[in-house]
Amino acid sequence: MTTPNKSNMSQAFTTILESLGENLDRPGLIRTPDRAAQALCDLTSGYKTSPTDIINNALFPSESKGMVIQRGLEFYSLCEHHLLPFFGRIHVAYLPDKNIIGLSKIGRIIDVFAKRLQVQEILTYQIAHALNNLVKPHGVAVIAEASHLCMMMRGIQKQGSVTLTSEYIGIFNDDQNIREQFISAVK
Repeated sequence: MTTPNKSNMSQAFTTILESLGENLDRPGLIRTPDRAAQALCDLTSGYKTSPTDIINNALFPSESKGMVIQRGLEFYSLCEHHLLPFFGRIHVAYLPDKNIIGLSKIGRIIDVFAKRLQVQEILTYQIAHALNNLVKPHGVAVIAEASHLCMMMRGIQKQGSVTLTSEYIGIFNDDQNIREQFISAVK
């Protein structure tokens, strides 16, 4: 992806606000096109990096064979269909083979993909496969639970709905007991 052109984005937001009939000279909107362009750049900053970039030598040899679980990692993303936010929590587990990863890197991997225009199903898949490719564990499990403002504010308007998605790789896909241990731990 190319570098965002904030000037073009600001002009586009100006056009949108004018098309809504807004007065861009009123105090609350004077710099709104510029602020909206900057906000969109921040919310999609995940395009500027890859999971490999953020690892930064944070893979460590380990003899550990126990499940590593991080639960309740918050995320915020934008729906690629409506450009409205969806947000929630992601639960991640992996069973190490020869390496472990620095714990903060898991949250950073989530942000790399969440800070892109997204759908939850693909976000879940991308996180699981990135972790699997980087750490090369016996298996990876990811569950994402999110609220989607595109469902809450427009269209069907179902308040309080939560969408769950999951992705299982390796032993989490092959061994129901391991998968159930992870699911039980994140409930």
